[in-house]
Amino acid sequence: MIPITVNGLRRDVDVDPATPLLWVLRETLKLTGSKFGCGIGQCGACTVHLNGLPVRSCILPVSAVADAEILTIEGLSAGETLHPVQQAWLDEQVPQCGYCQSGQIMSAVALLSDNPDPSDAEINNAMNGNICRCGTYQRVRRAIRRVVQHSAVNGLEFRNKETDETV
Repeated sequence: MIPITVNGLRRDVDVDPATPLLWVLRETLKLTGSKFGCGIGQCGACTVHLNGLPVRSCILPVSAVADAEILTIEGLSAGETLHPVQQAWLDEQVPQCGYCQSGQIMSAVALLSDNPDPSDAEINNAMNGNICRCGTYQRVRRAIRRVVQHSAVNGLEFRNKETDETV
């Protein structure tokens, strides 16, 4: 049994230690928001947070995350209340087919947790590696900008999970 903490809940999973985290999330824990895209960590569809940082779960063996905090797209919202990034995604109509969107959102949340007012270049850099076959990159940038503007107006705060500081 391998103990892992996902979305704040500790679980013991009975899998081969070499099993990629993505398959543990999807098949064992039935958390299907993270998607399989390429299997080599290049497309970003499988992005989750590991101790607050975005990682590609398709290439990360579950044995490497035993003492870490894992956050998936399912853990972002607070009940019925969407995370500000999720809401901005809807407001800006970012998804087209939607397949890559959980990875895109997880990368955007990590960016804003680290940098609450990124430039366009910083957005592009942080989102690089999240491939969208539908080409919604401009809408992704608009949604991130919307969160930044909405945060400034409404005093929204993000918590940097690495330092536990409010930003």
